[in-house]
Amino acid sequence: STWRARTARGRERSACHDQDLPQPGQRNNRREVFQNAEPESLVADRKENDILSVKAAEKLLHDLRPTNAQSAMKVRILENYCLIATANKQNVERALDSYMEIVATQSDHVPALLGSAIAFMILKQTPRARNQLKRIAKMQWNPIDAEEFEKAWLLLADIYIINSKYDMAQDLIKKCLKHNQACFKGWEYMGYVNEKEASYKDAAMNYEKAWQYSTFSNPTIGFKLAFNYLKAKRFIDAIDVCHKVLHHHPNYPKIKKEILDKARSNIRV
Repeated sequence: STWRARTARGRERSACHDQDLPQPGQRNNRREVFQNAEPESLVADRKENDILSVKAAEKLLHDLRPTNAQSAMKVRILENYCLIATANKQNVERALDSYMEIVATQSDHVPALLGSAIAFMILKQTPRARNQLKRIAKMQWNPIDAEEFEKAWLLLADIYIINSKYDMAQDLIKKCLKHNQACFKGWEYMGYVNEKEASYKDAAMNYEKAWQYSTFSNPTIGFKLAFNYLKAKRFIDAIDVCHKVLHHHPNYPKIKKEILDKARSNIRV
């Protein structure tokens, strides 16, 4: 039925299209987290969940029967995202070839441009990824491709952050938040730029938004918020966030020693 097909498409989109955006200032395939790393158990669980999600999405895609050229194109895009999600070099190259075929005939196809950019990044061809993302950044936003525009802006902002081009990064992040104020990754990226510029009060304000829009459940954002509260001398707030993170993730690394204990000692003084 139409309803069933629409539901299926939404589930594949979630599983395959939503490639995790990197931590701000952290290249894909290079674990350089500026303050902390996720616990190995969380990373392992997420990788296992990602594999299961991709397999489920592939099955749903296989069951879909496109009825026209437009829906066939959507299925093709999603199939390629599933290939990319495997992170297997040959699969990524196959997806890239498919995306480039689409772009060759439809130069303004935002999902294909984004897909090719992600593929280039995984293949460690960042300049080519940047060129694809710049093409998207120059286009007029439209609601149909809203999700793809958002991801493209943030991926390009991340490239600029890595190269210390903070003003250019902030322009893209602001564009993202203008269209989707609830994008917690946008607030996280903005907070990271503030942090790199040692504007800890501003960083804390932006991480507060990221913490709020991630439903107070993302431990990495909680760590960053608590850290910037500490740097901004908001010790009680830092302690409060640490407790919330540790309540759900008791073994989260570094947060007790580097933030909680330091905040407590400052209050005693």
